Amino acid sequence: MRTEFSLPEAVAVPTTGSLVDSIVENAATNPSNVALSIPRGDAWVGMTAQEFLDEVRAVAKGIIANGVDAGERIGVMSRTRYEWTLVDFAIWYAGCVGVPVYETSSAEQIQWMLSDSGAVAIFLESQKNRRTYDEVADQTPTCTRAWVFDDGALDELKREGAGVSDEELEARRATLNPDSLATIIYTSGTTGRPKGCMLTHGNFMFEVDQVVWGLPEVFLAPGSSTLLFVPIAHVFGRAIQLGCIRAGVRLGHAADIKELLPALASFQPTFLLAVPRVFEKVYNSAQQKANAAGKGHIFETAANVAIEYSESLDTGGPGLMLKIKHAVFDKLVYGKLRTAMGGNVRWAVSGGAPLGARLGHFFRGINVTILEGYGLTETSAASTVNRPEAIRIGTVGQPMPGARAKIAEDGEILLGGGQIFAGYWNNPTATAEALEPDGWFHSGDIGEIDDDGYVRITGRKKELIVTAAGKNVAPAVLEDRLRANWLVSQCMVVGDAKPFIGALVTIDPESFPAWAAQNSKGDATVADMVDDPDLNAVIQAAVDEANKAVSHAEAIKKFAILPVDWTEEGGQLTPSLKLKRSVVMSEFADDVERLYS
Repeated sequence: MRTEFSLPEAVAVPTTGSLVDSIVENAATNPSNVALSIPRGDAWVGMTAQEFLDEVRAVAKGIIANGVDAGERIGVMSRTRYEWTLVDFAIWYAGCVGVPVYETSSAEQIQWMLSDSGAVAIFLESQKNRRTYDEVADQTPTCTRAWVFDDGALDELKREGAGVSDEELEARRATLNPDSLATIIYTSGTTGRPKGCMLTHGNFMFEVDQVVWGLPEVFLAPGSSTLLFVPIAHVFGRAIQLGCIRAGVRLGHAADIKELLPALASFQPTFLLAVPRVFEKVYNSAQQKANAAGKGHIFETAANVAIEYSESLDTGGPGLMLKIKHAVFDKLVYGKLRTAMGGNVRWAVSGGAPLGARLGHFFRGINVTILEGYGLTETSAASTVNRPEAIRIGTVGQPMPGARAKIAEDGEILLGGGQIFAGYWNNPTATAEALEPDGWFHSGDIGEIDDDGYVRITGRKKELIVTAAGKNVAPAVLEDRLRANWLVSQCMVVGDAKPFIGALVTIDPESFPAWAAQNSKGDATVADMVDDPDLNAVIQAAVDEANKAVSHAEAIKKFAILPVDWTEEGGQLTPSLKLKRSVVMSEFADDVERLYS
């Protein structure tokens, strides 16, 4: 095992300019290239690089005309849609700083982010968002302007900015350099009040260039395109958005996740990015449909063949019989899954949480290779990534070109490089705790680096469970495996200071009706079934499968099925779908105690 690893930069990062330079250069070198596709009814309408630059400049002039000064902060609260990308670049072109706000944020969260950042204006998607903002508008005294996308605010800004000269606009752009603050992203926070991560233009320029030129098969392949559906408020979506614009990748947006499959079918992206839960859903939904059609055994066999095929790619390649079986299932099963993702997807990028080796092998086995990466808001998204020519499934890849990773004496992963943030806004104490004077960032994650430089995450430093017997247990590996079961929605491993490891499990509300029908449970609800022997037997099988990954002392000995699911709306999950362990422990303390009574 190594204690430190790095790779040279894939490309030299600019030492002048800003993120805005990409759209200016794109319009100058290839003005007619379709940079974005905008949904208009059932069709996608192309927008060229020149048209996008013109739109950005017009909105930026409107921001200036409204008296917003260079360096001032502007909030953006919206679902993932074209207008967000537009105003992101317009805010920067006007020399200002963007403050993303999740569309699902509460009024209290909005008030904190806007008041803490000192935002002077906010873009809102709809009147629904406007009503939430209005609840706390009087508590955000610096924020004196609110522009609503759905009310024609962007057209109005363009009209208001008509009197701003090109020279004044370019003077604003000229105020920016790589050290200029680009955005303050508030960590969604599994505990406590969110902290504002300060990311500079240089942070994102480094991140984007190393990812784009480090993964040329994904971003620089002719005709490459992606449909963005993860929140742009999250650093993951933000970085990919910037990477697509930088590389000339055709970019589309999907605001409604419920309409994702039709959108994928019409857009036909060449690569996707998502959190692991999305890939779990794709797999589990296919498994559920197969079970409902009485073809569960066929799907299970096909899945095992895909995994075996992928694993063989790391050990000399598949033999003749495996090739034949793989080809048969490609026609019967795998091709249909690829079609559901649009038909052209070759690559997928996963981040935000551990993917799990089984799922990684399954998707590579159906010819959709997931490139799992790892990073935090504080690292401008990815710090490590599996690249097409350097993949080790079950790890989060090597440090991306130009980045560094090392393991501290206590096992914590430290990260370094040009992607590391400038610190926490208005919080020097937290900054000093997270950043070493020599630039190393404390990730809070526990892991290891193998001899070839691949990083493996084994747990969160603050989430390690220590049983009454003194055994250290990292819950992530068990939870990842448990969630792989098609009936499991969420789970949390418990057992701190307890005699053994237990787990709380919630049932997937989309999968449950199919299971209930297959098992003749009538109109029963999950709440009716928490003690049902058949349902408990399915979850016990999932627990047994998860326990194969750990020692007997680390294995789950008891579990409880809960009558309700955990959701972002319920407050148990963050907007990036991370579990708020402290919230769950508080709300379901009685259920935990019953495991040990």
